[in-house]
Amino acid sequence: MVLEVALIDVLPGHEDAFAKAYAEGHPVLAGATGCRSVRMTRGIESPTRFVLLVEWDSVEAHEENFRATERFEQWRALIGPHFAGPPVVEHFLDVPA
Repeated sequence: MVLEVALIDVLPGHEDAFAKAYAEGHPVLAGATGCRSVRMTRGIESPTRFVLLVEWDSVEAHEENFRATERFEQWRALIGPHFAGPPVVEHFLDVPA
């Protein structure tokens, strides 16, 4: 399992519209092959900052089954207009305890 972490800063005043766009686009992202879970969080100290957490089967599942498909275009068309800048996206692996 791979965790995608995306730091998303939205335009001031767009927070509610962004959250609504996320709710509308959630099924598009969550329905991608290899997507295990999707969660969006919002900053308390920085309310224009959101963090998207997506569990994927692999990095390839994210890149090939979502980013390289029309699903990504649909997703980005919904949430992208609210971005203050490009999101910072990285993939992470669990560290065993």
